[in-house]
Amino acid sequence: MTTRKPSSMSFPDWVDQQIREAEAQGAFDNLPGAGKPIPGLGQPRHELAWVADYLRREHVDVAELLPPALAIAKEVEGLRERLLREPTEAAARAVIDELNTRIDAEHARPQTGPVFRVKRVAVEPTLEQWHADRAELERQLAARRPARPPEQQPVVRRGRWRWRRGS
Repeated sequence: MTTRKPSSMSFPDWVDQQIREAEAQGAFDNLPGAGKPIPGLGQPRHELAWVADYLRREHVDVAELLPPALAIAKEVEGLRERLLREPTEAAARAVIDELNTRIDAEHARPQTGPVFRVKRVAVEPTLEQWHADRAELERQLAARRPARPPEQQPVVRRGRWRWRRGS
């Protein structure tokens, strides 16, 4: 436990004394990363590099920090991959409709920041592409799935007992 700084000692001298005492007690021995170079030490850095490093360490999606115009443009770029996660055409159509609603709202809003140049997503051609992508994904999954011999097929048995109906 540290003691209070004596009034006769300057703050830098007191800190140096605390560090020397900790070194003598072995507080800095066997620290992780000891003897390894500091990453990125010799590289030139811009003034906001620490923000980018922090966001990377915290696994923050950069799209959350973008202005709305750029965030929607980035979302339109990744729409094909996003739609692949949707199981049905109705769900894919809902994602496209919601995105088009936000695009319309952004066009109606006064322009602040970068110019908004994103057009509405054409629903039917996008859904045709979704169908083609889903079919390809299903083919890939079927190719990876090992085929079971007929003797290993699970046997479905029907229960002998029936539930009683409430009396």
